[in-house]
Amino acid sequence: MYSIYKEYYQNTQFSIFEHDFAKKQGAIVIFHPETHEIVGFSTVDIQHFEYQHKKYTVLFSGDTVIQKEFWGAKVLHRTMLKLVIKLRIRYMRDEFYWLLISKGYKTYLLLANNYYVYYPHVDGKYQELVPIVEKYCKEFFTEYFDEQTGLLNFGTDYQPLKTDVAPITEEMRLINPNIAFFEEKNPTWQLGTELPCIGRIAWSDLIRYPFRFINKVLHAQRFESLKKVRSLSEE
Repeated sequence: MYSIYKEYYQNTQFSIFEHDFAKKQGAIVIFHPETHEIVGFSTVDIQHFEYQHKKYTVLFSGDTVIQKEFWGAKVLHRTMLKLVIKLRIRYMRDEFYWLLISKGYKTYLLLANNYYVYYPHVDGKYQELVPIVEKYCKEFFTEYFDEQTGLLNFGTDYQPLKTDVAPITEEMRLINPNIAFFEEKNPTWQLGTELPCIGRIAWSDLIRYPFRFINKVLHAQRFESLKKVRSLSEE
């Protein structure tokens, strides 16, 4: 796992990786379908706290790394969904959220593309989630949370993405507002600062999720059809 991690991140040290991993409750591990070698993973932790007389359960995602040739694979999404459903049942009466810290736009897009109610949102929605994020960061990342910027700053322990892993181009900013928004919220992401993000996991959200998945499939099919039509017209 560490060999994959250091392939994509700078300033890595096995001791830091091992120490951080030991604090997590587990990891979702992705294996190669033929060789069964590890090709990716996402560390996870389940944390609890109280805020304004309510109990909160948070599924926290830590380091998430997938080898480039497997980007776009849905194994992680499916496994995460199964875990979310199990936890939603186990902590049925708690407020339940997914919380992640994002040092790259791809992680942020996992939130923006799959959740209905989340923060930060490109349209400025769901500001009511801000105090929950701040409460979480103050409790679990006390010494690293910068209230002025809303970012986590790990100082000399920074482990930023390598510059060629997931760069942001001007074209990407123009095509996808969420990518431009991520960079606006975390302008120092290339240095390794992390943007705390939160997504609500209510029963109503889980019920709607299959419809979102179906819409994505239909959209992809329409996109492929348009590409074929365009290709034929150019011949």
